[in-house]
Amino acid sequence: MVGTQHRDPGVEDGVGLTALMVAAARAIETHRGDSLASDLYAEHFVRAAKASADWPVREWEVPDGDANPLWGRLARYFGLRTRVLDDHLLRSTRAGARQVVLLGAGLDARAFRLDWPPGLVLFEVDREGVLDFKQEVLDGLHATPKLVREAVAVDLCDDWAGALVAAGFSPTLPTAWLVEGVLLFLSSAAEEGLIDAVDGLSAPGSSVAFEVKLARDLPDTQDDPLYSAARGQVGFDLLALLDAEPRPDSSGALAERGWSTSVHTPFDFTRHHGRGPLPEPDDPLAGNRWVFAEKPSR
Repeated sequence: MVGTQHRDPGVEDGVGLTALMVAAARAIETHRGDSLASDLYAEHFVRAAKASADWPVREWEVPDGDANPLWGRLARYFGLRTRVLDDHLLRSTRAGARQVVLLGAGLDARAFRLDWPPGLVLFEVDREGVLDFKQEVLDGLHATPKLVREAVAVDLCDDWAGALVAAGFSPTLPTAWLVEGVLLFLSSAAEEGLIDAVDGLSAPGSSVAFEVKLARDLPDTQDDPLYSAARGQVGFDLLALLDAEPRPDSSGALAERGWSTSVHTPFDFTRHHGRGPLPEPDDPLAGNRWVFAEKPSR
């Protein structure tokens, strides 16, 4: 239509809402007595968006507490995931990675809240609307990053690799890549392309961490309490956002290219930390896997 311009909905619609949901979970986790991760910026993101302004950001604001499927169990899951991936990035950078790339960064505040080794550059890749919203909130808080931070405004379905290099990323330096909660929403072809690009841009000594779902039967999970709670409490359908195509074996693809890979269930880390979700019958989290891979140094 002549005169119509595409509007990036930022965090107020579609997958952007999941960034707010994760931020609310991180805010709740931050203020738990047995917190695994602290993100003091998270609640400010939640309160700044109209879509989430009345969501809980404290444990005592959650109806039924941990028994609540969304703000209890799933929020615990996101809190655990945050801690595990924090540890991965810090371990990778302390082992020699000189760059950090957050693909689909969302409302990630790691540049501001983690104690990074000196000399690092962190790139946040996401849609312009998401990054603009985040920057506005951070500016209002007078937040200062703890390392050099570059925002790269591009959709992961477009030429994000070209935009990343144009922003100063160097394929010759070891990189710690993070793809947190993103691949679940991409098509199989987009996931394969993303993994190909990460491999091609990674110098020896690089690492990557990402989350996948092994399998899912969407009609059978439609009435699961977790997804029902999302529809009832925050007003959107998580299942409708997930791509229903058969998923590629991204861990296997990296292994075939010489990466050293390890695949874990979230419950492995629940047992390690003593906190987080444990398996349940017909569990929608049972197919989730957290993958960690390293490209050997020559």
